[in-house]
Amino acid sequence: MVHSLVSLCAREVVSDHSSSPTWLRWVPRELYGALLEAAFACYRPLAVGELVQRWPERTLRLGGRRKTGQIAPSRLCIQALLLAVVRGLADQRSALQLLDICGLQGDEGGMGDPMGGWSLTVALCTMVIQAKAGAQRAQRKEGERERKRFSALERDRDLKRERGERMGVKGLQDDETCREKMASKGPISEKELIKGVRRRMEMERKRGNVVTGLKGSKLETEEKEADCEVLVHVRADLFVNARSWERVRVALSTSGPLKLQCRYLRVEEISVTCIRTLLNQLPHRTLLGIDIRYSSLGVAGLAELLPLLSTFPELNSLRLHYCNLDIRRNNLGQEEVLRDLSRGLANLQELRQLSLTALRLPGQLRVLLSSLPQPLEVLELPYLSLRPADLAYLSCSHHVSSLLQLDLSENCLDETTVPSIRRLLSQASSSLQHLSLSGCGLTDALLGLLLPSLGGCWALKSLALALNPLSMAGLVDLVRMAARMPCLRQLLYPNPLEDYQPGLPNVPSSTQLLEWPLDESSDISMTSNQLSKVLMDSGRSDLFLTCDLLNYDKDLVD
Repeated sequence: MVHSLVSLCAREVVSDHSSSPTWLRWVPRELYGALLEAAFACYRPLAVGELVQRWPERTLRLGGRRKTGQIAPSRLCIQALLLAVVRGLADQRSALQLLDICGLQGDEGGMGDPMGGWSLTVALCTMVIQAKAGAQRAQRKEGERERKRFSALERDRDLKRERGERMGVKGLQDDETCREKMASKGPISEKELIKGVRRRMEMERKRGNVVTGLKGSKLETEEKEADCEVLVHVRADLFVNARSWERVRVALSTSGPLKLQCRYLRVEEISVTCIRTLLNQLPHRTLLGIDIRYSSLGVAGLAELLPLLSTFPELNSLRLHYCNLDIRRNNLGQEEVLRDLSRGLANLQELRQLSLTALRLPGQLRVLLSSLPQPLEVLELPYLSLRPADLAYLSCSHHVSSLLQLDLSENCLDETTVPSIRRLLSQASSSLQHLSLSGCGLTDALLGLLLPSLGGCWALKSLALALNPLSMAGLVDLVRMAARMPCLRQLLYPNPLEDYQPGLPNVPSSTQLLEWPLDESSDISMTSNQLSKVLMDSGRSDLFLTCDLLNYDKDLVD
């Protein structure tokens, strides 16, 4: 990675913290971004804190998608960032009004000791609560100073009264005039509590907008009125589970100088009631997606949440993973609940991404997808027990021609579903960029029927076919077809059946392929070398072949 001259100089400047008092006073505002980036890259938490505390811009954005090889910021640097935001509330040099750290979290235990999503959420909520407590302490101190000033004025008044008794009525009149001025001044004003001219002007502007009649819904008006007292909005992705739920609830309900906003909400192992409480407390203008995992929602619970989700106008992503939506059970009133579910999905006007993992909804795909008002761009349906009727509907639905990403992993495909899959691939050939058919039971014969349709997907960038019972001959045909696809950059292929130890069934399942040991007596790299040779003979050097299912990442090609 080649660094620019500004980046190299910034790294040198932040490397010596003892010199920071010298250069911090003179650095122009245009260089703050480069210095902060260098401080994060060089693990300089003290420099991070000093830069953020006096941040000269109204907006500070960190996080986002990291470049290849770039690691997440360290835990110490993030903690220094959050502490500096709180200290900057009382610093007149700070102009910060929006802190956007969406995507800043890393993987717990990764390189560089990053802060994971759960830890970052807890730290953010603690920061919001502490900022409120600090503002209350500052207000109490200011009130104590005001009381002392009032006592001093009282003493002056008593002295003037004594002097007036000796010097006549004039002193008393002066004293009454002083008292009237004190009474008219009243208690400490809000302007005295808020330091910094720019902050005070911004708050007055916000308050004026609310009073002078910005039109909108009652909910939007209430949020704008609540924002009048906020100095800094903090936007982040939140990860909530049973251990952190109470802390997040308190932080979201806290009104103080910091206001927490959420872009993507991920919840795990909490009840429908707790999820509903969180949704009621979140600002409605900022939530883009919600990811619910390992929560026993049931179909009725999801139908209960969907009306709440429809109140978020920008919501475009809904992900449900292992949420106990099992339609295979014969429950009374199931059809009515499904109709409620369909009506709730119909109100999600901006939904573009839908992920349903292991929900066991055979035969219900039409009910779920037909009511959506806008065509989906991302559709993930792994472990959904799809039936031929589901795939037939999907191949003819209004979503298929707009799909950018499709995941049908672990849904059994056979001769009866091949026509639907081929029609689906034909309809999505100009748009589909990522496709996963891992664990679908594709044999050499079934794959041979699908290869012409797969080859016609000229926009496809990544293709995943892991855990399918293919022989070495089938893999060679697959790689030859992939080499003719101009946009394809990643191919996840399965280990051929010849690489496993003897004893596998003729058509093994994906679970058997995952758990069955490979034959250690054979050279595993021989498969990779043979496939690479086929690829090179086809004149392709930009197509990455891998059988590593655990480390496969389709997003690397974007």
